Amino acid sequence: MITLIVNEKNFEVDVAPDTPLLWVLRDQLQLTGTKYSCGIGECGACTVHINNEAVRSCQVLVQEAVDKKITTIEGLPENHPVKAAWVAEEVVQCGYCQPGQIMQAAAFLAKFPEPLDADIDKEMTGICRCGTYPRIRTAIHRAAKASAKGGKP
Repeated sequence: MITLIVNEKNFEVDVAPDTPLLWVLRDQLQLTGTKYSCGIGECGACTVHINNEAVRSCQVLVQEAVDKKITTIEGLPENHPVKAAWVAEEVVQCGYCQPGQIMQAAAFLAKFPEPLDADIDKEMTGICRCGTYPRIRTAIHRAAKASAKGGKP
């Protein structure tokens, strides 16, 4: 048995230690907000936080996540400034990659609370095939301003 801390709860899973974290989250814990897309860590649809760092869960073995704080899109508070900005800016087109986008943006803003457009472009490229990048950039700026004001978008 492997014990994981996911969204501030302890879970025991009976899986091989070399199972990708993505499949444990989706298949064992039924946390299906984290999406599978490319499987090689390029697209970011499977992004979660491990110890507050954005990581591609398809590339993390479950044994590497033991004793670490894992946060999925389901564990990000509903009133998080990034979630609110995503809604306010109507970022979503198809929506498939959006959980990964939101998780990437939340970790990014935690490190860079006043990002420049170039910073956002560098951090957020490669995930969305629909091309919602102008709205993503606007939403990140909105979330940054909201965070500076105590979380109110």
